[in-house]
Amino acid sequence: MMLRDRKPFHFIKLRKYWYAISLLIIIPGIISIFSQGLNLGIDFKGGGLLDLRFNQATEVVQVRAVLEEFDLAGASIQRSGDTDFLVRTRELSEEENASIIQSLDQNLGGVTVQRSVRVGPVISSELIRNSLMALGVAAILMLVYVAWRFELKQGIAAVIAILHNVLIVTAVFSIFQLEVDSTFVAAILTIIGYSINDTIVIFDRIRENMLNKKKDDLLEDIVNTSLWQTIARSINTGISVIFVLVALLLYGGATIHNMMLALLIGVIVGAYSSIFNASPLWYDMKKSEFRQKPKAARA
Repeated sequence: MMLRDRKPFHFIKLRKYWYAISLLIIIPGIISIFSQGLNLGIDFKGGGLLDLRFNQATEVVQVRAVLEEFDLAGASIQRSGDTDFLVRTRELSEEENASIIQSLDQNLGGVTVQRSVRVGPVISSELIRNSLMALGVAAILMLVYVAWRFELKQGIAAVIAILHNVLIVTAVFSIFQLEVDSTFVAAILTIIGYSINDTIVIFDRIRENMLNKKKDDLLEDIVNTSLWQTIARSINTGISVIFVLVALLLYGGATIHNMMLALLIGVIVGAYSSIFNASPLWYDMKKSEFRQKPKAARA
């Protein structure tokens, strides 16, 4: 309420700074994607996953020493507790898989296989294709809905903001080479739904203020007022979701760690784009049309 009444700064007049902040992350991210790519998990490039629980406290070096006997020195070993490990390897045959488990059991005091997954190259390529299709369909449907609910220019601004969110999350995962698996796609789709919801709330307030505007009101002031009127809702919703995601990130275990991290980044970036990108982008597309209306009225 205090921020809404005082309006410490003008969102629209400072919009070039908001665009610059986004570009400072997106541009290095794009360079990283083309230079080093994404660290694709077994869901996308094929391989094997073993979710192991040992009967006693075990170190990563001990697990790796056993795997080296099977020419798996480069396997990814992720610890999720004193006795729990996620081991990602190249695609293994059933015989190799059984031999590895037997060796781990004998050398490290007993092990229980909680999950064993094998993904072949055909399944992984199909998953990549379906994931891209899902993202494309989601973006198109969002554009159609917002264009129908409000207007085409707001639909375009909303989709640009969505792509902005996807690019930043992907950029962070590329720059820091965090693993991208099927849960990453689920996180991206969740981020799209979350961020468009906040954007629609802001656009709805802009529409209400446009209907009630006075003759001399400037478009930039209407948009700025609308943003300040909805900022408490945007911040409170974002913080509430962040509390949950941080708890899951810290205590949810290794299996969902990357998904929660993607969601956490996406929620923060989604709130940012809804406030600082979507509405200013719509303003830039709308301002010339808004200026022409008084001339037409005088004529």
